[in-house]
Amino acid sequence: MARRKRAEVRKIVKDPKYGSELISKFMNSLMLDGKKSVAEKTLYKALENIKGVKSETIPNTFEQIIELAKPLMEVKSRRVGGSNYQVPTSVRPARAQALSIRWIIDSSRKRPEKTMADRLAKEFSDILAGQGSTLKKKSDVQKMADANKVYSQYNW
Repeated sequence: MARRKRAEVRKIVKDPKYGSELISKFMNSLMLDGKKSVAEKTLYKALENIKGVKSETIPNTFEQIIELAKPLMEVKSRRVGGSNYQVPTSVRPARAQALSIRWIIDSSRKRPEKTMADRLAKEFSDILAGQGSTLKKKSDVQKMADANKVYSQYNW
């Protein structure tokens, strides 16, 4: 941990098509090797390919997808008296958003579809339908936190 002052939160430039900071953050996480234009095209194509979503409600639907994937609790390892405990802690909102973005991208990269836009669109559709590997990851983290509630007194 930093012993000096806290790091400043950087200003995120809104994306050009929808004017959303959240879409811009997702795009930055999706980007590989600094190729932002490729990430931009991929994400926009995936957002347009989500089934049952009209083009004017895409930013709201995207926010809903991220909200559905956000974890509420997580476990952190604490060393107390020579043994390690998995201590359940609540997740800060910024970290929860970052985790959900990371989980969506990781699970969509592991999907079998041909293009990344198709993978993302299918993952978005699965999240909206209440299934998919992202939501499974979220429930696994939640179950781990529930199973270790005994050690919550070590949360400091």
